[in-house]
Amino acid sequence: MTMKSTQARPQDHLGHTMKPRQLTMMGLGSAIGAGLFLGSGAGVQAAGPAVLISYLVAGTLIILVMWALGEMAAANPNSGAFSVYAERAMGKTAGATIGWLWWLQLVVVIAAEALGAAGLLFTVWPVVPVWALALIFMVVFTAINLAGVRNFGEFEFWFAILKVAAIVLFLVIGAALLLGLLPDVASPGLANLTSDFAPAGLGGIAAALFVVIFAFGGTEIVSVAAAETEDPEHSVGKAIRTVVWRILVFYIGSVFVIAAVLPATSESLASPFAGVLDAARIPGAATAITLVAVVALLSALNANLYGSSRMVYSLARRGEAPRFLARLSGASVPMLAVGVSVAFGFVATILELLFPERILPALFQLVGSTCLVVWGSALVSQLVLRRRADRDGTPLPLRMRGFPALTIVGLVLLGLIFAVGFSAESSRVQLFSTFGLIAAIAAACAVGARLSARTREPRQVAARQVE
Repeated sequence: MTMKSTQARPQDHLGHTMKPRQLTMMGLGSAIGAGLFLGSGAGVQAAGPAVLISYLVAGTLIILVMWALGEMAAANPNSGAFSVYAERAMGKTAGATIGWLWWLQLVVVIAAEALGAAGLLFTVWPVVPVWALALIFMVVFTAINLAGVRNFGEFEFWFAILKVAAIVLFLVIGAALLLGLLPDVASPGLANLTSDFAPAGLGGIAAALFVVIFAFGGTEIVSVAAAETEDPEHSVGKAIRTVVWRILVFYIGSVFVIAAVLPATSESLASPFAGVLDAARIPGAATAITLVAVVALLSALNANLYGSSRMVYSLARRGEAPRFLARLSGASVPMLAVGVSVAFGFVATILELLFPERILPALFQLVGSTCLVVWGSALVSQLVLRRRADRDGTPLPLRMRGFPALTIVGLVLLGLIFAVGFSAESSRVQLFSTFGLIAAIAAACAVGARLSARTREPRQVAARQVE
């Protein structure tokens, strides 16, 4: 890790016009998506109110991961983020593997988010076909990403504001319902929490943990965006602190309300926010929360297209991807990297529309556990790079407190989550598929590096002979 972030900037040549407030809301918005608005009910069904324990464990892990990433991003803001840090800590093959793995996850998710948003919007506005809406979303957000990082950041900022406002309103309504402050509506009280807190026991909590952990995926994009942010030494630390505590308040607060209002056997958990609002007798609740979920999905699509393009751009700059993907437009946007990233999404979207429920599930089976691998690489990288910096006496703009104990705690928690995953049949196949994909990518990166080295050697010899 370098002493000053300005030393790392000339590597990228990207713009540095993203505002600190945009960086903060990007991290917040990318984590608050359909996993909260639509998927939180699955955790309650698996563990009952004890899902709150699952959220606390997962929340602790993401806090530690974000602190580790924040330390590295402040010292070396780079569009390759955790891929670059893994390369410096564990070698080129490790860095390239993590970068390509994360890129593949994002481009798959881009297709899923476009289709998901289109399907939800069609349920309340059945005018334009789902396939047409999905393609429109892809085109619109490609244009936004090509317009420059300042415009992208502003768009993502307001998307995130809408989601945060919806959650705050939900928490206010939920609190009023539980306290019996709503007219003509009986309060459910806390009976659901106290009567049967853990109906499925420790097994349910463990099963819910593996579901919950993916809801926090996306926060790592803050470390990617740091490369294009003004004054990253200060803005990254502020963004990390703000994102972490707000996510915990919004997630745990929302899930507390859901678990208190809706029993674990309630059919309303299929759309938990709408279920709570229906219980509060709020008119138009289902339509409103559907539109909020559409916004959540489109916001995540926007952020993931940004993150995937910056990652493949960084890989190209480091010689781990075709060089043409490092070309920048006049607005300092890696336009070809954006194009390649969204192209995969277009193809996956079209295939899913032609073969419903076959393409995306197969792809998710491969990349479903990617965020856990990325978080693990971030913790290991920080452990190695921080020890190296301390040994060399290199000052760091932002230092993770409680090092190395807290980093090790994060790795232990991650190990326990993997153990839970391998013990459950539903997630075991997914984990094996993801690790198989990692092995294939690592092998391809290692072979590519050797071929690239062989190509460079004759050129270097020829250049010395000419001299």
